[in-house]
This record gives sequence, structure tokens and C-alpha cells, in this order.
Amino acid sequence: MQEETVLSAHPVPDEMRATVLEELAALERRHQVKVLFACESGSRGWGFASPDSDYDVRFVYVNRLSWYLAVEPGRDVIEQPISGDLDISGWDLRKALHLLRESNPTLLEWLRSPIVYRQETAWVERLQRLAEEGFSPVRGYHHYVSMARKNLREHLYGERVRYKKYLYVLRPLLAARWIREGRGVPPMRFAELASRTLTDHSLLDEINALLEVKMRAGESATSPRWVGIHDFIERELAVAMAHTPGKGPKAGRGGLDRYLHDAVLHFDAQA
Repeated sequence: MQEETVLSAHPVPDEMRATVLEELAALERRHQVKVLFACESGSRGWGFASPDSDYDVRFVYVNRLSWYLAVEPGRDVIEQPISGDLDISGWDLRKALHLLRESNPTLLEWLRSPIVYRQETAWVERLQRLAEEGFSPVRGYHHYVSMARKNLREHLYGERVRYKKYLYVLRPLLAARWIREGRGVPPMRFAELASRTLTDHSLLDEINALLEVKMRAGESATSPRWVGIHDFIERELAVAMAHTPGKGPKAGRGGLDRYLHDAVLHFDAQA
């Protein structure tokens, strides 16, 4: 199947990238942790950010060995107060691995983000392999179908609709189609999802027109209903809800336990 061209942009100015790197370094010092990787989540990672979209920086970090050996478990999330258009937060590695075992779609998207601020390459590649090996189609499928259904019901039936809400329904629907077709973990980039799952030229043209306007308009901009896209969404959701995905493997604890053990000892020795 020949892939169609779908508009996509992942804008991160050099000055914002520098700010993010400074913030990550400050968080490491303040909390005595090591950032394993940090990426862009949300609309910039998906490829359809508006000029006023936030920067949604997400990261996974490793604590010192003593943190994991304490009787009382410590807080396993680091969150910064939102500053301007920068939203930054992260998960401890043990929390991330627990979520990985459950095929958490959010974490899987982080691991496939096209915008990476920092990473320990060998460790991230090993983590990505664990994610692929333990991916659960049924968990991922139900997550994306539920997300599409919720956003359709809550946002697409008014007289005017925010541009981005169409994409917040299209993206999970196409991710569900990706899983339904047996392709494994869906890509994070919306353009890749659309170009590799859709063949209807008129629908793709309308999606590109929507993307072009959305990427020039503000986050709160609205328009009347996009009829072709809306009709496709309702048809596709009906198909998605009628499908029962097959169960895939669940990530074994052994590989995840070894990863946690190896990573904690490695980075603790470097501290």
C-alpha cells in the first residue's frame, strides 16, 4: 500500500530545548535522581501543535539505591508547577516498569516520541525491547477505543467544534485500527498513523486541510462540523467497538526485575 503524505510538524525552538535541559539538570540535583530519558508528549509529539500549545515534557528517572531499600516507599512522581507554557513531570523507573508490565499506552507513546530531549541510549533501547515484547493488544485496543468514544461524545456534537478535538478522536481510532490489523504497538506520530492506515484520498485531503488550519490557529479555535471527518469517525468507531481483540503476551516480571536491578546499581555507582 502506497503511503499518503500527511502534514506533520514537531516544533521545539532551540531556546526552549535549552530551557528543558536546564530544568532536567536542576531536577536531578534537587531530587538526587538520574533522568533515564525525557521526551515531548502531547500535540507536539503527535505532530499537530498549535502556535500556543504547551510543551509537555515527560521523563523517567532512576533514584539512588537507598531510595529503593527504604521501608516506607517514597513518592514515585516528580512534578514541576506549570511555568508559562512548560509542563514537566516524570515517573520513577519502578513505577514506569510496573506500568510497562500493564502495557500502559501513555508510557508506550513516550518511548516512541519523535522529540527526545535526553536519553541514556542503550538503556532506553533495552526498555523499548521490553515494551515491544510485552505489548498487550487487548489493553491497548480498549484504551484507544474508550478514549475515542469519550472524546466523540464530549466534544464533537456541538454546533462548533475545536479543531484539536477531531484529532483527539481520530488519533486513538487509527491507533486502534493499527492494533486491529496486527501491527503491534502504534506509532506516536499522527502522520504515520494516518498515512499507513488510510487510503481514502478525499478523507486524507480533508484531514490535511484540518491539520493545516489547526497548526495555524490557537488551541481554543473552533469551526463548524467537518462532515467527511465526522462521518468517518462514526463509521470507524462502530467497527472498532464491534471488534474483540486477541490477547497478547504480558511482560514477564523476570526481564523487568532484571532491568530495574541493573539500572539502579549502574546509575547509583555513577552518582
